[in-house]
Amino acid sequence: MAQVVIENPILNSPFEEPQRHFKFTDEGISNEIVEGRRVSSYFVPIPRPKTRGGRKQLVFDTEWTQERIEENKFINQVRERVARWRQGGHVGVAKTTARLLEYWKNPERDRRLFFCQIEAAETAIYISEVAKKYGDAWIENDLRTANDVANPALFRIALKMATGSGKTVVMAMLIAWHTLNKLSDPHNALFGDAFLIVTPGITIRDRLRVLLPSDPQNFYQALDIVPSELRPEMGRAKVLITNFHAFKQREHTPAGKITKQILKQDETGAFTETPEQMVRRVCRELGNKKNVIVINDEAHHCYRRKPDGQEEKLSGDERREAEKREEEARIWISGLEAVQAKIGIRAIYDLSATPFFLRGSGYSEGTLFPWVVSDFSLIDAIESGIVKVPRVPVADDAIVGEQPT
Repeated sequence: MAQVVIENPILNSPFEEPQRHFKFTDEGISNEIVEGRRVSSYFVPIPRPKTRGGRKQLVFDTEWTQERIEENKFINQVRERVARWRQGGHVGVAKTTARLLEYWKNPERDRRLFFCQIEAAETAIYISEVAKKYGDAWIENDLRTANDVANPALFRIALKMATGSGKTVVMAMLIAWHTLNKLSDPHNALFGDAFLIVTPGITIRDRLRVLLPSDPQNFYQALDIVPSELRPEMGRAKVLITNFHAFKQREHTPAGKITKQILKQDETGAFTETPEQMVRRVCRELGNKKNVIVINDEAHHCYRRKPDGQEEKLSGDERREAEKREEEARIWISGLEAVQAKIGIRAIYDLSATPFFLRGSGYSEGTLFPWVVSDFSLIDAIESGIVKVPRVPVADDAIVGEQPT
């Protein structure tokens, strides 16, 4: 592939919908600028030549050529509907929702929100409050079809955002939107004020403490997500942050190995929590709340293996790594299914920069979750000046002093 040097990749404002983008050609990305927003698409992984063991390795990184780009038609169709609704003034929403949208989009804000953050929240709002009113029930129908295949009994909506573009801010926006609407209209089944935020690890869980209304650095105040007169209301929301490991059913009674074998009743064992007991333990802080809102951070770790999926021939470390990923994904998705069965789930919002099925999932590696509804990719974030610009080191042996540089 011919080398392309782009001195300044920033083409757009981070606060406005992208208006220009760099063109992809058959050789890869070029420095030619095209007017208009880049359509959502993905790069089809291609196999490298077989290794000595006969296995093919997928290539994602440098093979960015036009011929391998596939359009995400569903996402682009949803994006077009949301854009039309935005341009028409956000009609058809609850009074509280309208107040929040106006507040978030105010250009005079001290802390302006990125366009990609507002668009992600707008998309969730449109699907929930507006789409059915204006002939777009097909969006929810398509999502339910996709979920019925991959996540029976769960309704997931995924928001794809590049790392560094502010997914945590979007989580705060979703929590504020649901909470304030629920308090304004307690009988409206669209909204909830109890939230279960699930993360892949303890570090991320601690980083998300800013979503707790009681936290001194909470985003509702620190990033001005909620108007000052409404912030006291956020204290009435129940927000629980946990990592998926908490969904693993624990032993509740100590016993010796032989005793367990003798008294074992089922595959979990007589000394292990039932799914219901696990949910009571994990969700204790939510009290008697029902039909919670779930937010999955780094949600590409949460999926159920495709039952009729193709078996890949893996060996050694790769097989062990795939098995580990599959077990973790099973614990996560099984935990959510148990929560749904015990206390109910109103909606699940997945946030990830890479909402793709992983290797060993039974799906082709790199397949986009079919319930993704919005997309702001890494290259979009680069062109909008949101994330740090990657720089390529260049060898320079020019002698400008006593030694080469």
